[in-house]
Amino acid sequence: MKSFEKPFTQQESIPEDGIARAVEIMRTGRLHRYNLAEGELSEASLLEKEFAEWQGSDYCVACTSGGYAIALALRLVGVKPGDHVLANAYTLAPVPGAIQNVGAEPAFIEIDENYHIDIADFEAKAKSSHASVLLLSHMRGHIADMNAILDICQRYDITLVEDCAHTMGAKWQGIRSGNFGKVAAFSTQTYKHMNSGEGGFLTTNDPDIAARAVISSGSYMLYERHGAIPEQAHFDAVKYASPNYSGRMDHLRAALLRSQMPLLEDNIRRWNMLYDDLHRRIKAIHGITIPDRKQEEAYVGSSIQFRLDDIETSDVPCLLKRLASRGVELKWFGDNEPKAFTSRYDSWRYIKDMPHLPKTLKVLDKTVDMRIPLNFNLDDTALLADILDEEMTSY
Repeated sequence: MKSFEKPFTQQESIPEDGIARAVEIMRTGRLHRYNLAEGELSEASLLEKEFAEWQGSDYCVACTSGGYAIALALRLVGVKPGDHVLANAYTLAPVPGAIQNVGAEPAFIEIDENYHIDIADFEAKAKSSHASVLLLSHMRGHIADMNAILDICQRYDITLVEDCAHTMGAKWQGIRSGNFGKVAAFSTQTYKHMNSGEGGFLTTNDPDIAARAVISSGSYMLYERHGAIPEQAHFDAVKYASPNYSGRMDHLRAALLRSQMPLLEDNIRRWNMLYDDLHRRIKAIHGITIPDRKQEEAYVGSSIQFRLDDIETSDVPCLLKRLASRGVELKWFGDNEPKAFTSRYDSWRYIKDMPHLPKTLKVLDKTVDMRIPLNFNLDDTALLADILDEEMTSY
């Protein structure tokens, strides 16, 4: 019986120049982004400039995490305690956590069978919720119809904040995710598209928001030491009225990320090669439904999701256990109990008014999720599909 031997959580090593620079920084002892020798350039500010240029945004602030960047973004667009924030229900725990962090409540929106925000439900809740902000998670790299979303946002005066933790480098009609909303948040946690263990970015084209973001990230009055920032006048207007929420990135993580920036485009190509082969093979397996990607979407296939539609929900745990015994690790979004990183919206029981979202529950009921590490190859994708096919024949 075939088995798969590679781990699903193994990341590629940090590039040698990143390791060398990190060691150099550690030898100086100056890990704090504002602790600079005379004439020294900050790794964090250089990273901000490089990421902003690559992303195509005017301004960038390097943060301690993607979740921190989301919460900061919500504050910057005016979310107040007691407000409701619209959000797609298919997401991960840091998203409602960020909403709670600012004292607001999520108003969850249904998803469709392609794992996108349900456009009709979004419009209905844009009308009825009195929310003024949509926090849109491009969950697991699936980009919804951004034209329809922007149209609804414009008609109902809703500010769009993008959670791009899973779509760094992805595009809709040639525009990078993160460049549609007022503010965007990115993650560089280990399992994302760049790896600093923990970390993230906030990007925006709004100079006033950018100035407040820099100060609120914890710059004190050292904001001039940041990279992609607006002119002094924007800081003068906000520097006495912006709280310090202390979430800036340090030199060490910035050095690790700077060494990965030149590899990002090729890594996207490699992920998509593996994803496309897996997608083709899994789609051919009887009893599995896997959505096709939209023509307008240029995705980054660092994970893959599909539904085990021909088996009973009660049989999913047994199937996953059999697959795990053969080395194939799948996560189940339909599980009533959260496991590891995977949870369903109704497991976040701190939410005051928990909605019943039948469409979302139906879609997630048999949805499973597989990571695609870059240390996999096309022989691995073939083997993974073969094992999955063999186990599905039992049902």
